[in-house]
Amino acid sequence: MVQTILPLLNSNKNNISKWISYFGLGIGVVLLLSSMQMFININNLLKENNPKKTGFDFISITKVITNDNMGKDNTFKDDELTEIKSQPAVQDAVPLISNQYRVKASAGTVIPFSTDLFLESIDDNFIDTVPPTFTWQPGQQTVPIIFSSDFLELYNVFAPSQDLPQLSGKTISSVNIILEIYGATGVQNFKGNIVALSDRINSILVPKSFMQWSNQSFGGVSKVNPSRIYIKTKDANDPKLISFLDTKNYHLNKDKTKFGRIKKVLQNIVSALGVFGILVIVLALMLFSFYLQLMIAKSKENLQLLLTLGYSPNWLSKTVAKTWIPVYVFVVIAAVAITALLHLSFVKISFVERNDLPYFLHWSVLVVGILLLLLSVFTNYRLVKKELYKIV
Repeated sequence: MVQTILPLLNSNKNNISKWISYFGLGIGVVLLLSSMQMFININNLLKENNPKKTGFDFISITKVITNDNMGKDNTFKDDELTEIKSQPAVQDAVPLISNQYRVKASAGTVIPFSTDLFLESIDDNFIDTVPPTFTWQPGQQTVPIIFSSDFLELYNVFAPSQDLPQLSGKTISSVNIILEIYGATGVQNFKGNIVALSDRINSILVPKSFMQWSNQSFGGVSKVNPSRIYIKTKDANDPKLISFLDTKNYHLNKDKTKFGRIKKVLQNIVSALGVFGILVIVLALMLFSFYLQLMIAKSKENLQLLLTLGYSPNWLSKTVAKTWIPVYVFVVIAAVAITALLHLSFVKISFVERNDLPYFLHWSVLVVGILLLLLSVFTNYRLVKKELYKIV
């Protein structure tokens, strides 16, 4: 029956617009599917490569100091900390509280070296190494300290030039440190004991209980607005997180987030390609709709004759629309095949390990291809039905 109806459709003079619409649809589907697969590839390639002990990244942020805000209060307020915590990519955020008094450290006769020092405290669950001895209570003269591994490395670099002994991670715990804390009532000495080294936090950490007590006793303050905030996140390279921090003009370690900035740029590029692909698909379907309208208009008399002979408009719409289903199937399958070849080529020439990128297309790309096929067939059927009912 379909073969009987097709000769009645006057479409010979409209082949150019028909083939242009087919070509445009194919290009649009290739652009959309390729951009989707590339977006997924970017996420896989630029993920954090270093293994995470806890499955999270911990990054420190501060406010950028400029010539305009020098000398002003550049600490974080409670509402700013709350805003940081509310970001989707942030699992938690806590302040680093610093000492509000002068403190001087020396090592006696073992290491003839003294210096002014800064101390900080943070929640224990943000510290990578917390021994059981990292506690303090009022009246206790020994203050446990967690020392930064980077600080120890810096000390060992300049120590020989100052005729000072170099220290290992184990040896430094045996060094007796004298903390001279200066307050309004005078100077009080404490014994500092390095109980652990931290690879995560570049600071000299003391228990929160000691920091709160000493700030109240020697600094005369009970609440301290932090200058640094530590963020706990599953992905330090999350583009949305980086965009938020840039918008707020917060400073962070660019080396930890460099992949996130690259990811953001690449994702914007492939997203633009995807949007362009959708636009091409819409234009191709519109061009094909014009072709169908013109074809049905030129075949009006023949179609009216079929309707007079007793063929229902609904059956006729389905029969006419079915003639283009093989074309849509071919276009979408060809587009998926081209996308697969492009993806395979990318995997072949990429310099990353093959485990990071599978050879096959992501399942979501195939699902979108099927949805585009169904959308094209449905749009075609609705358009044909609408035009046929106009001539009833």
